[in-house]
Amino acid sequence: MTYSAHASHDAVLRARVALLGSQTLPARQEVAAYRVLVQVSPLAYLPLLAEALYEYSRQDFAHLPETALALRAEAVAAARRVYAMEPARDLLLIKALDRYREQLVLMDRKEELDAVEREMALVASGAGA
Repeated sequence: MTYSAHASHDAVLRARVALLGSQTLPARQEVAAYRVLVQVSPLAYLPLLAEALYEYSRQDFAHLPETALALRAEAVAAARRVYAMEPARDLLLIKALDRYREQLVLMDRKEELDAVEREMALVASGAGA
């Protein structure tokens, strides 16, 4: 899914209103809102986007493994974009990688597992990704 490099003021306002509303948003709408807000405040919204993408993959696309994998890959990419000095970054990245790895196992994609597990070990050792 593509979107412009800069969110319009109206799109940002709509996303914030949607998230602040009293009702619980469907995962699809939550992801859409975070995708917009990440453009204006990445530090605040990248971790939330990563979590929302996982939930979206699990709730709406469990029956479509390729789509679920793509959403989990996007969650990993979001976690990687979190500033390296952010204290919770490593935990967020390991969690996103583990969820991605979980989907790879379900899809029996052994070739890709090694790279993901190596990255998880690297992050866990403190060497970064």
